[in-house]
Amino acid sequence: MEPIDVAIQDESIRLGQFLKLANLVDTGGLAKELIADGLVSVNGEADTRRGRHLHPGDVVTVSVPGTAAMSARVAAPGTVEEDDFFDEATADDDFDPEKWRNL
Repeated sequence: MEPIDVAIQDESIRLGQFLKLANLVDTGGLAKELIADGLVSVNGEADTRRGRHLHPGDVVTVSVPGTAAMSARVAAPGTVEEDDFFDEATADDDFDPEKWRNL
């Protein structure tokens, strides 16, 4: 399975944070547990350090017995097209919360 590319905002990201960002896990607690159990690998080698720094190009794989392995590649900022990204600070829309408040 080809890993999905997930852009990060800075030069590096911690392994536990990346698992959540890439939607490879649902919670930080699950990320901690999978990493501690040796079910997470970075560039093909198991890693039990939740705080390991990842950099663009690193490939993270989660292999839980009984499920298909899931992989994601760390991508540099701006290298992945992010259609679903919404930045409230720069949004330019006509949404009026007062209009919809009582519906």
